[in-house]
Amino acid sequence: MAAQTAASPCDKHRPPAKMPGMPHVLKPHPDSPPCPAAAIDVDVARPDAGHLVLTYAVTGRIGDILLPAVTAATRRDLLWQHTCLEAFIGLPGGPYYEFNLSPSTQWQAARFAGYRSGKEIAVEIAAAPIETRLGPERYTLQATLALGHLRVPRDAAWRLGLSAVIEDTNERISYWALAHAPGKPDFHHADAFALEFPAAAP
Repeated sequence: MAAQTAASPCDKHRPPAKMPGMPHVLKPHPDSPPCPAAAIDVDVARPDAGHLVLTYAVTGRIGDILLPAVTAATRRDLLWQHTCLEAFIGLPGGPYYEFNLSPSTQWQAARFAGYRSGKEIAVEIAAAPIETRLGPERYTLQATLALGHLRVPRDAAWRLGLSAVIEDTNERISYWALAHAPGKPDFHHADAFALEFPAAAP
């Protein structure tokens, strides 16, 4: 995401929720324009210690959402500038990973040492397989993320942030997340890392 707010060490962060096996509802940022998406929820599954399967379901006027055309499943930067589903995994404030998952099936993974700092392309992530399904009132994107190679300390529970960037056919963009920090949309903020789950096995 391009927008950001300054992080303060005095911020009082919301406590993380546990990660039960049920869909998690994303909320639009208060400053977002009206959006053809009526609801976005994410099913989080952990089939084994080394993988996380995320299924994003968008319901509403799907025809009024700009969905990038499906193409080769390759890495690509700046996917978040258009409709994109996102996940953040790690420790709030860093180190953590950002996954950009496009309806085109293109993807990107970046590693951060701290809050929006020390960014590097996460070359240790070789793939993020994406499957999509399109209907007139429901769109789903499922992505499988490999956790075993993430360079995040394993002596504490990891945190997960889930978010979405939705662009409509008028090129208006709305920002959705499990939780929003005060101020402008900022998926990197510690408040957005709203779910807690065990670290992957070494």
